[in-house]
Amino acid sequence: MGSVTLDSQVPNGSSTSDSSKSSPGMKNAKGKQNTADTNPKKEATNGRKGKKRSLSDKNEVPVVSRKMPRRAAACKNLKERSISISEKDSRIEIKKDQYADEEILAVCLTSGQDDGRPNRRLTEFVLHDTEGVPQPLEMLEVDDMFISALVLPLEENADKRKEKGIRCEGFGRIESWDISGYEDGYPVIWLSTDIADYECQKPATNYKKHYDHFFEKARVCVEVYKRLSKSSGGDPECSLDELLAGIARSMSGSKCFSGSASVKDFIVSQGEFIYKQLIGLDMSSKKSVMKFSDIPVLAALRDESLKHGNFVQAKLTTASECLNIGIKLGDEESKISQSSLNTGEVDEDEDIKLARLLQEEEYWQSMKQKKHQGSASSKNKYYIKINEDEIANDYPLPAYYKNSVQETDEFIVFDSDFDVYETDDLPRSMLHNWSLYNLDSRLISLELLPMKPCSDIDVTIFGSGVMTSDDGSGFYLDNDPSQSSSSGSGEKVADGMPIYLSAIKEWMIEFGSSMIFISIRTDMAWYRLGKPSKQYAPWYEPVLKTAKVAIDIISLLKEQSRVSRLSFGDVIKKVSELSKDHRSYIASDAAAVERYIVVHGQIIMQLFAEFPDAKIRKCAFVAGLAKKMEERHHTKWLVKKKTVQKSEKNLNPRAAMAPVVSNRKAMQATTTKLINKIWGEYYSNYLPEDSKGEHASEMKEEDGVDEQEDHDDDDADEDTLLLIEGTQKVPSVPKHTKLCHRNREIRWDAEPFDKTCSGYDLFRQAIVCGDVITAGGSVLVGDDDSHELPDIYFVEYLFESSDGRKMLHGRMMQRGSDTVLGNAAYEREVFLTNLCTDIRLEDVKETTRVEIRPMLWGFQHRKDIVNASKIDRSRAEERMKKGLPIEFYCKSLYWPERGAFISLPFDTMGIGSGICHSCELKETQKEKFKLNSATGFVYSGTEYTVHDFVYVSPCYFVEERVEQGTFKSGRNVGLRAYVICQLLEIIVQKELKRAEVKSTQVKVRRFYRPEDISSEKAYHSDIREVYYSEETCIISIDSLEGKCKLPAHTKIRYSTGKMAGDTAAKKKKGKCIEAENNLESEKQREASEENRLATLDIFAGCGGLSEGLQRAGVSLTKWAIEYEEPAGDAFKLNHSEALMVINNCNVILRAVMEKCGDVDDCISTSEAAELAASLDEKLINDLPMPGQVDFINGGPPCQGFSGMNRFNQSTWSKVQCEMILAFLSFADYFRPKYFLLENVRNFVSFNKGQTFRLTVASLLEMGYQVRFGILEAGAYGVSQSRKRAFIWAASPEEILPEWPEPMHVFNAPELKISLSENLQYAAVRSTASGAPFRAITVRDTIGDLPTVGNGASRTNLEYQHDPVSWFQKKIRGNMVVLTDHISKEMNELNLIRCQKIPKRPGADWRDLPDEKIKLSTGQVVDLIPWCLPNTAKRHNQWKGLFGRLDWEGNFPTSITDPQPMGKVGMCFHPDQDRILTVRECARSQGFPDTYQFSGSIQNKHKQIGNAVPPPLAYALGRKLKEAVDSKRSA
Repeated sequence: MGSVTLDSQVPNGSSTSDSSKSSPGMKNAKGKQNTADTNPKKEATNGRKGKKRSLSDKNEVPVVSRKMPRRAAACKNLKERSISISEKDSRIEIKKDQYADEEILAVCLTSGQDDGRPNRRLTEFVLHDTEGVPQPLEMLEVDDMFISALVLPLEENADKRKEKGIRCEGFGRIESWDISGYEDGYPVIWLSTDIADYECQKPATNYKKHYDHFFEKARVCVEVYKRLSKSSGGDPECSLDELLAGIARSMSGSKCFSGSASVKDFIVSQGEFIYKQLIGLDMSSKKSVMKFSDIPVLAALRDESLKHGNFVQAKLTTASECLNIGIKLGDEESKISQSSLNTGEVDEDEDIKLARLLQEEEYWQSMKQKKHQGSASSKNKYYIKINEDEIANDYPLPAYYKNSVQETDEFIVFDSDFDVYETDDLPRSMLHNWSLYNLDSRLISLELLPMKPCSDIDVTIFGSGVMTSDDGSGFYLDNDPSQSSSSGSGEKVADGMPIYLSAIKEWMIEFGSSMIFISIRTDMAWYRLGKPSKQYAPWYEPVLKTAKVAIDIISLLKEQSRVSRLSFGDVIKKVSELSKDHRSYIASDAAAVERYIVVHGQIIMQLFAEFPDAKIRKCAFVAGLAKKMEERHHTKWLVKKKTVQKSEKNLNPRAAMAPVVSNRKAMQATTTKLINKIWGEYYSNYLPEDSKGEHASEMKEEDGVDEQEDHDDDDADEDTLLLIEGTQKVPSVPKHTKLCHRNREIRWDAEPFDKTCSGYDLFRQAIVCGDVITAGGSVLVGDDDSHELPDIYFVEYLFESSDGRKMLHGRMMQRGSDTVLGNAAYEREVFLTNLCTDIRLEDVKETTRVEIRPMLWGFQHRKDIVNASKIDRSRAEERMKKGLPIEFYCKSLYWPERGAFISLPFDTMGIGSGICHSCELKETQKEKFKLNSATGFVYSGTEYTVHDFVYVSPCYFVEERVEQGTFKSGRNVGLRAYVICQLLEIIVQKELKRAEVKSTQVKVRRFYRPEDISSEKAYHSDIREVYYSEETCIISIDSLEGKCKLPAHTKIRYSTGKMAGDTAAKKKKGKCIEAENNLESEKQREASEENRLATLDIFAGCGGLSEGLQRAGVSLTKWAIEYEEPAGDAFKLNHSEALMVINNCNVILRAVMEKCGDVDDCISTSEAAELAASLDEKLINDLPMPGQVDFINGGPPCQGFSGMNRFNQSTWSKVQCEMILAFLSFADYFRPKYFLLENVRNFVSFNKGQTFRLTVASLLEMGYQVRFGILEAGAYGVSQSRKRAFIWAASPEEILPEWPEPMHVFNAPELKISLSENLQYAAVRSTASGAPFRAITVRDTIGDLPTVGNGASRTNLEYQHDPVSWFQKKIRGNMVVLTDHISKEMNELNLIRCQKIPKRPGADWRDLPDEKIKLSTGQVVDLIPWCLPNTAKRHNQWKGLFGRLDWEGNFPTSITDPQPMGKVGMCFHPDQDRILTVRECARSQGFPDTYQFSGSIQNKHKQIGNAVPPPLAYALGRKLKEAVDSKRSA
């Protein structure tokens, strides 16, 4: 091989991040020098620009603009160097491949459809230096690198066996690298030479160990992008801890990492690299929606990386020419170094680069060694076993576990397919009413089990209990073991699923905020222990007592000025001196105290080991205790690696005692055959790959596996992942494609019969290659040589253009896989769209058959439709077997801009008249402004006339401009409602022939709102109230936001109210009331019951959804189904006219289908059938039948979808998710006119969006029109941030309801749903920039309620004060007695903390004084929970815990169990020292004071937290009523 010299055109001081400043897909020009003996270092330093490479016609490919994917910053800091690679040096083992000596030849031989700069793929590649020695890719920064690989075309061949490449050795050099694939969620690494760009696919086996490191770095970059980019559903406002935890979960299955902790360490170590890559995207992106450089958590990740100093600075000393790592820099050098790190503007010295790269590589190799060899720290670590005889006297006499409740096997609940787990990744839940026992069912102490996983354990402990989601509760230190922290009472435990556990492998104790949290782990899950069973409580008491002793000893040591002063003996003495009423009292005899502490030492040692203060962890007491434990000659167990291999069988003795049946929610969903077919077919096709391809291939770990193992199935695994994530599946290309390249016969079949509005001749049909094309038919359009599927167009009309071209006008028909349905769509179903265009007939490939299917509607046609569908599918399968072309069908129009599938417009489709409905729609949207006369105009579809009242954007009034508020401590800072104005005059520039938006202005009179005067005035005034002024101004047309209705008969009354700090204060003002569009009018006439929709509410809860819908005057709930008895009782209290069935909906559906004689269409369990048969005959007779139900609504259990529920990864959640199948089956069987599904926001992304897609696909298959979206309750009149997903469905004979327009300002972003590709859809606009009304505040909501204390329990009170705000008057109604103004009781310590929290906005635990307090028991404790400050930095400062609400702010999301250390810790009243009452929480949800709740205080909070806010339901109901009324009037 010859010697050449390459020069990379790199400016002085460029670095990795600098390269991103170029446009996407463009590279700096490369040049070829005239001489081969230039000094590379000198030229690299000076950054001298080389000349453009001269290309010969024979051997070179012209350098043109590159067409490459979007990428981040690339490494371009290259040197120029003469190289000479001999044939011997570059020799690599060659298979039976074609061989090319030169890169240009390999590129030419693999040419595809290059549109610009060539792009190729590389497989079996090795990157090496001039000597042929393989090197990591990043060595490109300090040395010249070359490629030896199999070069393939960029377009993949469907048949891998037929794919041939060209092998080329030692080509390049490599000029730069890039990372792409950010939007797709999978990293793609590109290498660029002077000639082409190469996508790296699969390294050679012997190069994989060099390549894996860089690939994982790229993968981390993509994962961070996904977590922070809004376009990918990320949250740029997340904390560093949330970012690290999320990425660790997604990458924990990688073979390169030993667990979540090692993933986090790796992410932090690469913080600066990640930062540079992502800010590079800012410079290459044309969009300015979000800049990564502005995201705080990304900068925090970079700073964390620099602070940890994973790869320290290195500097070459000039005296000895030796490399010193970590050399101390002077002040000036330090400043320069830091600046360089932060900005990338100062070049690293080459030797520093080399040292950094070598150190990074060494760190990576050490991580991989830990992965395969286990942690060195645990290699020789032993655990001291407790002897049962030693602790026997501290426990009761032997007893045996007794329980008559049927329990479900844990292995059934958690049926994961993984063979190996990292323990940190196991699902987590709560266990109540629990007991622990051995193989003989004898109750046994938890202490006998090690608190770390150990080898050769000779004790086996099992457990049973009631499993629920993890609510974060624990036990207060001063409570009895039988009392839960959440209630402080001995009340019945939370309702859940009775299960029995497999063998317990380890347990742990955490403590903080005066609470103890004890958790156990099996091979299947972690369980946080709640209240034990009454039988087992005596066995649990010693464990809690020992934990309290340990915590008090820690507190004792913290009080010492020098911890080392207290020896083991000193601590024993102090404990023996405790009074008998002290919670940690053991005995007065020091010897007895020592015995107790030593034999129970494992608990004490574990709590000390987890304490954050190193002085406490290593104190003399700990050393002395460890020595005493060893002196007793207890057995030592070897601590083993924390991975879990799943057992094949649960050995719990309960398995042999009773049938494994649950009487709880785990019942399989009762479904119709249609729903079972849709969901069953999907999961039978995709689920096996999900478990085997995605997880088993990544998580299976074998000791001693060779690092250079082959990966022949990598491509197959990637395809599986793509299908799982719902990307579009591509049907096979039909075999019948005709190729008429030459002499295409294109002619009209007859004379023109009419003309278009543009004067073009219209024709009825045309002949193309023998195919007859007519209006109303469909054609395929595309390139014959393309591998992509051709587009399908519906022909609207045929015409001849002015230049004589034969044309058709068509509307695109989108394949289902290209819509939001993704892989849940049917291959043959297409959807009409509003995308239309003119197409030349010569571009038509052929005609295709698309059946336009009108839908038979009604429950009476269900079986006929199912039979017809079976015949159609059978016919399609026969055609496929015979190789005949696919016949498509179309039932709906897909309108992604409106998030809907609607009925086809049969009356306007394919008429051939020269009129296209889609074109008319576009023209309507184009005509944004039209001046009708001097007194009127049309703008954005709204007609305005002089004297109209209008909404004006607040940002157009200078005096009102404030910085955009951010959501801080529940506060909508700086948000303003629209300004109300009256249109006085239209001002048009006379010299213009045609009025335009930019040249037209309007003169308006401004009206003021109460909040413009003061917040106090706003609180005392009606939100609809406005004040007249004589202030006028001239504004632009584009500041108008809509029309506002004010009563025409309003009499103006002048007031003397003044605008503080405003020049308008001196002007006269009058008073009037602004009318409401979507708010309930006081004089609204209620609709008669016979005109309302007969409604069935499923999963009804306490009735929030029914309450709002009924108040809107559109529905009458006649039937309701709810499983929880307290919630069902609450529903009955408020909706006495409805039949409330408190039972499992699976049982009720089975009973209805049996009643109607449709058992053959019902798929249910035998348990459901038995329970249905046992129902009361009167109840069965009262159940509705198909034809009686007009409207079905409800919200299937959301625990599996909720982002606030840490239990959402387990299979139990999947079982709950099956309730969506039963819900859809109700819709399928009853076929109501309307259907509404409500769920948490995460419903649309749960299970990678597949649950959402299958839900929409199911409704479409039934024949419904469908609309989906996410709404923010705060924008509809409640003082609460609550985002909820909704799916509307309407029969094809009805009008599909629109989304209600948000009426209140609320600081929330546009809530988008990701559709196919990069398309996103928001149901409604964000109101952060304005809305008709201001936000409802906490003061508006609860400011009139009387003062009550901690633990208030009186259910009936007098109001004491009249309502003040508009909301209070509306919510109170005619109530005279206040009910449910009751509060959960806090223990003494938390009450003191609450009293110490300042009564100001945003105050929380961080405002507590750092002091100790003495409780009534005599115990001295820290006021600030020690766990909070010690872990705050990694948990977003624990913002909101022990938080106080802001009078001028809003409530956080209402939850089922408010507590200061819970998921939403901001639960303290703004002025009173207590947790919010039930009534206050109900008002935050918009429940009127007349609404009643049932059961205990916990039941009532749960009913409120699970409910749909009635004002949001009301807004939805008003839109449903509009749709119903429109249909009736039509």
